[in-house]
Amino acid sequence: MSSSDLIIFGAGDIAQLAAFYFRRDSTLRPKAFTVDGAYVKEDHFEGLPVVPFEEVAARYPAAGHQCFIALSYSALNGVRRSKYEACKALGYPIASYVSSRASVLSEEPIGENAFILEDNTIQPFVRIGHNVTLWSGNHIGHHSVIRDHVFMASQVVVSGGVDIGEQCFIGVNATLRDHITIGARCVVGAGALLLADAEPEGVYIGQATERSRVPSTRLRKL
Repeated sequence: MSSSDLIIFGAGDIAQLAAFYFRRDSTLRPKAFTVDGAYVKEDHFEGLPVVPFEEVAARYPAAGHQCFIALSYSALNGVRRSKYEACKALGYPIASYVSSRASVLSEEPIGENAFILEDNTIQPFVRIGHNVTLWSGNHIGHHSVIRDHVFMASQVVVSGGVDIGEQCFIGVNATLRDHITIGARCVVGAGALLLADAEPEGVYIGQATERSRVPSTRLRKL
């Protein structure tokens, strides 16, 4: 047992991905998964034990393990936030994963429970808070701030000097212009374009592409 041993909260797709990334691209070794007892469906996952969260501290003490919360953006990141706080309350050091294939040019410290995947570009003077997920392929412009408990999907463009509030969700291919503030708990949907400040708890949905009246069989060049 050592401080490089890792307990992953979760037993779904994101937890499976977290175990993959930590095994392939970090010095931390996943030792077990944990979820609330009511949600334990099987006693092993990815070849490791699944332990009820109510028992995890007794079986895997905080003194020798770190914890990582591998959950999605459910309830505007509220579920991930509550489990992050619960693990901290048990005394666990909270791990982060930052891909070796991400371009991190900012020298500001990255917060706990970060999940920053490949091909992210994080420019100088960017600040990233605790419990932030950046899926693959985002551009985070210089002097931007991403506050705690944010989930950002792929291919998002955040221009320079943007301030993203706590518990926001930013969808695939969204674009945020420079020097705007996104209030807490906003949802910016896939493909949305924000050109001005967003008040807290706003919902911004990009327009979906409609089906053409011409069927594919009538397209001459395909």
